[in-house]
Amino acid sequence: MRTALAPGQKADRNRRKRGSDMLLTAALLTAALTLQVQPTPPVPQPPTPAAPPSEAAVAFARLEIPDGAGPAIEAGVWTPGADGGARRPLIVISHGNGGDFRSHEATARALAQAGFVVAALTHTGDNWRDQSRATDVAQRPRQLHVLIDYLLSDWTGRTAIDADRIGAFGFSAGGFTVLTAAGGEPDLGRIGDHCIAHPGFYDCGLIAARGAPKTDQTWVHDRRIKAVAAAAPALGFAFTRQGLSGVAQPVQLWRGENDRVLPSPFYAEPVRDALPRPPEYRSIPGAGHFDFMPPCSARLAELAPAICAPTPGFDRAAFQQTFNRDLIAFFRRTLTAPGGGR
Repeated sequence: MRTALAPGQKADRNRRKRGSDMLLTAALLTAALTLQVQPTPPVPQPPTPAAPPSEAAVAFARLEIPDGAGPAIEAGVWTPGADGGARRPLIVISHGNGGDFRSHEATARALAQAGFVVAALTHTGDNWRDQSRATDVAQRPRQLHVLIDYLLSDWTGRTAIDADRIGAFGFSAGGFTVLTAAGGEPDLGRIGDHCIAHPGFYDCGLIAARGAPKTDQTWVHDRRIKAVAAAAPALGFAFTRQGLSGVAQPVQLWRGENDRVLPSPFYAEPVRDALPRPPEYRSIPGAGHFDFMPPCSARLAELAPAICAPTPGFDRAAFQQTFNRDLIAFFRRTLTAPGGGR
């Protein structure tokens, strides 16, 4: 005989189930990426300024980066064609919950074709293989810092990087990561009230399933980051004016107006309003949360329809070309122009 659940117990059970469903969807998303063996087609580049012919070719390498006593950090690096030894700007990429270093491969390749060295990591404990530390969000900016350290000090290609010109791009949880790495200090004590008011939101479902992060975190910042692009940043409500006072770098901030995963006005808008320097703000009509990721293959769409299903009335493939073009233009202005960045 089953014991009837009280209303509060039913609500808790339902929240845990939503969180588990979200974790399964995230795992399916990137697990399916491993089945895609065809190369990602290059994204068309803007006509001006045109990339030199030497930048048309892109080389790729997979890295295992030591991380103290913990597991090595998996990363991918995309480098443009050789040009006689010139030092290039570096862009580091942080994926969303349940992703890996390939989650934004098309964007990485587009940036490399435009002349940037690009490195994306797989966040240990928050990827499709392992969700054991998915809500230990302080580890994310720390791992990004480890990646930059390795690329500048130990990587065999380090002489190709201009250490004074480093940018960071992140999506969703990765957006939170790059804002924090650039100097942000989120107030995680705000999560409790947020999730009481919005238990059905994605982040609250994840927290219900995995546990809330500690509120007394020590945040690792990396002042070598001179420009930040954040798309649909998670936990945006946790950033106050004081908490973002340390982010003086140029910021390009994106949101989808049809984002049902991290909906308005709790995520991108608080970041926009709290930054000490007004960001380049891009609010995309009709875009959903996952439209900031590349279009899905047929196989991926079969395995992860919730993520791959077309947003009604929105062309993800066309938007990705615009998105990558605008990212390239932003990082060119802030990292490659004389006096760019801080």
